[in-house]
Amino acid sequence: MNESDALTLLQESRKKIDRIDDEIIDLIIERTSLALDIATAKKVLNKDIQDTQREDYIQHKIKEIAKKKNINEVSLKKIMNILTDLNKYEQEKILRR
Repeated sequence: MNESDALTLLQESRKKIDRIDDEIIDLIIERTSLALDIATAKKVLNKDIQDTQREDYIQHKIKEIAKKKNINEVSLKKIMNILTDLNKYEQEKILRR
């Protein structure tokens, strides 16, 4: 591979990453929008926003996915924790209305 090929590869890869990032953001928005449904159900069921059983399930699922897909478990857990925190934040906003 020469420098020109490397530059082309770099630019094309970055374009792909940008498209994937856009898709990820759209999925995060879609995931977060479910906070209204979750908060509404939890209110009726008199459940706390913090659901340790669900969070334990997610952590176990992430561990299995990381193993199966050969991706760093610690990093994947950090990402999922951020998404969980975002969802809890949205639920809190909804329940305070």
